Amino acid sequence: MQQPSPRRSPRSGPLADRLFAWLALGAALLTLLTLLAILVSLAIRAWPAISQYGLGFLTSSAWDPVKGEYGGLVMIYGTLTTSLIALVIAVPISFGIAVFLTELAPSWLKRPLGTAIELLAAIPSIVYGMWGLMVFGPLLATYVQKPLQALFGSVPYLGALVSGPPVGIGILSAGIILAIMIIPFIASVMRDVFEVTPTLLKESAYGLGATTWEVVYQVVLPYTKAGVIGGIMLGLGRAIGETMAVTFVIGNFNQLDSLSLFQAANSITSALANEFAEASEGLHQAALMYLGLVLFFITFVILSLSKLLLSQLRKREGART
Repeated sequence: MQQPSPRRSPRSGPLADRLFAWLALGAALLTLLTLLAILVSLAIRAWPAISQYGLGFLTSSAWDPVKGEYGGLVMIYGTLTTSLIALVIAVPISFGIAVFLTELAPSWLKRPLGTAIELLAAIPSIVYGMWGLMVFGPLLATYVQKPLQALFGSVPYLGALVSGPPVGIGILSAGIILAIMIIPFIASVMRDVFEVTPTLLKESAYGLGATTWEVVYQVVLPYTKAGVIGGIMLGLGRAIGETMAVTFVIGNFNQLDSLSLFQAANSITSALANEFAEASEGLHQAALMYLGLVLFFITFVILSLSKLLLSQLRKREGART
């Protein structure tokens, strides 16, 4: 006796497919329009400062609301320097964490250690800021800044980088706090993309006698380079846009006396958080909006450079093959 064929669920018709395509297109267009609306609104609100200072705003370190003088160099320098310090510290540590979790850690340790690292991302930024000001700052001043000044204070060029009062707040302190904050993001992304690497590729490399480092460097990293760079860009975006933690430990000083890593400085987000609520209408508010516009373009440039780096890596791969 012939068995009846199983009933198939009815396929969605062309109308449902068109509706889904329209919804997807609408979501993409909404995102683009929101981005353009933010850019236009920032440009309109910042126009008085743009017309008053032009590009000279980016190279001027004067910031005096009483005299009506505004320049964004100190904030731009503080934002870029602290983010760079955070990346220099966080990327190697995150890479080591990801390699350990995917290649070296025993199975009983992978899950609890990975969960503990991810929990660091859930801590509010203001907690990092208070901890940095009350606990980490004094430790940094006593056990890092003072010894560095004793070692390199009289060395040309290096002495300038460690000059200034060792009080535990400033550019270096803000950069280290940002590094601690972005390590969970970068490490989690790196771990996830490392786990995507086909097991067959890694086992083949191990079978040919490759060491763990050779497998990671020659197999895992080339296969997951897009995800690795994406994780680094995610961490950099978090570092550039962080407000409260930086506000607590950077010092909020609107003058650029030297290039010392120990001196108090300011960042774009910290300046906006501290001054926007009390800024008078007119040039002061426009200057703050100009800073917001500069931060927008810094983020855009960094994203463009990451895309360019990925395209160059793909070209080199194609040239090798």
